[in-house]
Amino acid sequence: MIQTLAAQGGFDPVVIIMWVAIGLIFWFFIMRPQKKRQQEIQKFRNSIAVGSKVVTAGGIHGEVRAIDEVENTLSIEVAKGVCISVDRNSVYATAQSDQNR
Repeated sequence: MIQTLAAQGGFDPVVIIMWVAIGLIFWFFIMRPQKKRQQEIQKFRNSIAVGSKVVTAGGIHGEVRAIDEVENTLSIEVAKGVCISVDRNSVYATAQSDQNR
């Protein structure tokens, strides 16, 4: 039956195998690393503590002065005596150097 359909052009198992292979390659090289990176970012955000030097998504460098777990915000001191409140999800990295102070 399958050979008859393949001979008539109605069913080609090679095409199905090729699409499955493309799907697996897509998942392995794109989706899997992206999910792993998202998990690392979330782990970092959960580990932020008072005194941590961070960089926001907008490029603002500062030091965490307070954490509000209820509203999921951080109070970041960007200059001496100047604090801003940012959403915890807008923090992407730790600051390696503190050149702007």
